[in-house]
Amino acid sequence: MNKFGPVYLRLIRYVQRYLFPYIALAVAAMLVLSAANGAIPFLARSYINQISAIKNLATVRVLSIELLAVFIVRAAASFFATYLTAYVGQRAVLDLRSDLNDRLQYLPLSFFNRTPTATLLSRMISDVGMVAAAATTSLFSLVGDSISLVSLIVAACVIDWQLAAISLVAFPLAVLPVTKFSRRMRRIARSAQHQLGGLSSLLQETIQGNRVVKAFGMEEYEQRRFSVELRRLFRTSMKVAAIKALTAPLIEVLGALGVVAVLWYGTASVLQHRRTPGSFGAFFTAMLLVYRPFKRLSGTNNAIQQALGAADRMFEILDIPTDVPEAPDAIQLPRRLHRIELRDVSFRYESHWALRGVTLKIEPGEVVGLVGMSGGGKSTTADLILRFYDVDSGAILIDGVDVRRYSLKSLRAEIGLVTQHTFLFNDTIRNNIAYGSIERSMSDVIAAAKLANAHDFIMRLPKGYETEVGELGVRLSGGERQRLAIARALLKDAPILILDEATSNLDYEAERLVQDALEHLVRNRTTLLIAHRLSTVRMANRIAVMVEGKIVEQGTHDELIARDGPYSKLYKLQLEAGAPNGAQASELAG
Repeated sequence: MNKFGPVYLRLIRYVQRYLFPYIALAVAAMLVLSAANGAIPFLARSYINQISAIKNLATVRVLSIELLAVFIVRAAASFFATYLTAYVGQRAVLDLRSDLNDRLQYLPLSFFNRTPTATLLSRMISDVGMVAAAATTSLFSLVGDSISLVSLIVAACVIDWQLAAISLVAFPLAVLPVTKFSRRMRRIARSAQHQLGGLSSLLQETIQGNRVVKAFGMEEYEQRRFSVELRRLFRTSMKVAAIKALTAPLIEVLGALGVVAVLWYGTASVLQHRRTPGSFGAFFTAMLLVYRPFKRLSGTNNAIQQALGAADRMFEILDIPTDVPEAPDAIQLPRRLHRIELRDVSFRYESHWALRGVTLKIEPGEVVGLVGMSGGGKSTTADLILRFYDVDSGAILIDGVDVRRYSLKSLRAEIGLVTQHTFLFNDTIRNNIAYGSIERSMSDVIAAAKLANAHDFIMRLPKGYETEVGELGVRLSGGERQRLAIARALLKDAPILILDEATSNLDYEAERLVQDALEHLVRNRTTLLIAHRLSTVRMANRIAVMVEGKIVEQGTHDELIARDGPYSKLYKLQLEAGAPNGAQASELAG
C-alpha cells in the first residue's frame, strides 16, 4: 500500500466502470480541445504574417473569424470535458462511500471498540472526497493536459524545431524538484488526515460529553486541548501549503528560462530576417500555451500525492478482515423455540481473559438469570451468543449446532436484545420501536409499547408516536428510553431473548409495571436474564453466578441463599446497603 502504483490503480478501478459513455465522451472533448489549442499557433502565424506584410485585409478578416471559431469550439469542448469529469468524480465518490459504508456494516464489534467514531466519519467524508476527486481530476488532467502538451509541442516543432529545442531545455529541470516534492507531499498529507481525524474525535467527545464538561467546570481545559490539536494541524497544513505554493512558482521560473532563451535568440533572428515575424509569433504563442498544461500537471501531482495518503487510510478499512467470519456453506437457523448451550467457553479481549471454561445450558422456554460482580463476564457471554465475537476455545451451540455454522443474519433474527446502554436513532418514536421490524403495523407498535409501559408517556408527547427523539434520544429520560428499547424487543418477538440490565434505568414504580411485561415476554422463550435488580432475577427458573469469568454456582434463588455462597453474600450486601424492600442489589450490576 506504500507504492504509488497499486493504490492508484485501485482508485482508477472506481473510474473505469464509467468508461462508456461518460469517460469516452470526456476524452473526445479533450481531443477536440487539444486540437483547438494546436491550431491556435498556426492561425496566429498566418495572422501576423498578413499584418506584417499588409497583403490582404480580407484574408485577415477571414483569419479573425477562423480564430474566433476555434475559441468557440475550444470553450464548448472545455465545458463538456469539465462537466463529464465532475460527473464521473461524483459517481466515484458515491461508489467509494457506499463501499465503505457496506464494509462498516459488517465489520466486527472489536473494530468499533478500538476505532473512534469521529475517525471513521473523517475517513468517510474527508478522505473519500479527497481520494475520489484526485482519482478523477488527476486522471482527466493527465489525459487532457498530456494530449494538449503533446499537440502543442508537435505544433511548436513543426513551426520551428530549433526554437523548440531551446525552449524545451527547461522541462527536465522542472521534473526533478516535482519528483522530490511528491514523496514529501504524500507523507505530510497522510499525517494531516490523521490529525484531522484526531481533532474530529476530540470534538465529538466534548460535544457528546458536554454535560460532564459543564458539571466539572472543564470548559477551559477542553478549550486548551482543542487549541493544541488545532495548532498541530495548522502546522502540518502549512507544510502542505508550502509545497503547493513552491511548486508552481518554481516551474514558472524554470519555464521563464526557456522563454528568455527563445526571446533572446528568436528576436535576433527576426531582426536579421532569418525568421518571419509570423513564425516567431506563432512559436511564442505555442510555447506560452505549452507551459499552462505543464504547470497544471505539476499541480495534479500534488493532488495525487495527497489523495494517496488519504487512500492508504481508506483502504485500511476496506481491507480489514472480519474476526467473525461467516461459513461459506452457512445454514439457516429455523424459527422455533431453541436450546442454548455454552460448552467449556473461554474468551479474551487481547491479553485479558473475560471467560474461562464457562459451561451453561438453557433449555427451550427456560429463563436463566446470570448475576455477579461488575466485570465478571456476564455481558461478554451475551455478546458471544449473538456472535459479536467468536470464542477463543470451546463452543456455543443452539439446538446442538455450533453458532458458527449458522448465517449471521438468521442467527441474529432469532434473538431479541435489550441492554443497559439504550441506543435510539434520531428518528420518530414509532420508527425506533419498529427498528428491525419495519414491516409491522402501527397497531403492533402500539401493542408493544403498551406492554413495555411506554404508551402513556408517548401519548403525552406533542406528536405522539411521530415525535422525534433527538440525537441518542436526548429528549427522553433514561427510563423512557429504556422502555422504548423493551418495546422494540417485544415487537421483534424473537424466540431467544437476552435482557442485559433491561430494567437498570427504571424507577421502582416503572419497574413494577414493566416487570409484568417482562414476565409475559419471557413466556415460551429461551431467555438469558442479566439482571441489575434481584427482583428481576428471582423470576428466573434458574440462576447462575459468575465470578471472574467462571460460573461458580447455579440454582434457584432459595437454593442459592441456603448454600450461603457467593450469591448469598451478594444478597446480604444489598440488604446491608438498605435497598428498598430488600429486593434490589446494586452490587449485581453487570
